[in-house]
Amino acid sequence: MADFRSSAIIHKPVKEVFQYMAGMENVHEVMPLVAKMEKLTEGEIGKGTKFKETRIVRGKEIFADVEYIQYEENHSFTSRSNSNGLIVEYYYVFHEIEEGTQVELEAFIKTSGLRMKLTRPMIVKMIKQEDGYQLENLKNMLESEINETSDLQI
Repeated sequence: MADFRSSAIIHKPVKEVFQYMAGMENVHEVMPLVAKMEKLTEGEIGKGTKFKETRIVRGKEIFADVEYIQYEENHSFTSRSNSNGLIVEYYYVFHEIEEGTQVELEAFIKTSGLRMKLTRPMIVKMIKQEDGYQLENLKNMLESEINETSDLQI
């Protein structure tokens, strides 16, 4: 069972929403604590693509290895991050709907070690506070582009 879920309807085509999210170059816009995401593998993005994530948490740099463990172009992908035994998997699904794209996120958080297992509820709450709004941020970023474009045409 997922530790938390979210969903958003974005008034943009599936391909555009998927590429924006899966490309990771815009991750700092949807997850503000992520300061940098560096692609480590060569070639096209897909299953097995690896990144190095740098977050700023309480003024400190925290690093995580991120890998796409599942990837289906314009439909879904799963990213798994590992930072000192804290494993977070985000499973994204993109559906084409009449209004544009419905994006669904399920988050799975795994801990190892006695200390992390004991503090797991607090860790889940913290991650949800940090990343739980990413689809809302994604919607705001992509739809603000619509508003900026329509403002220019006036």
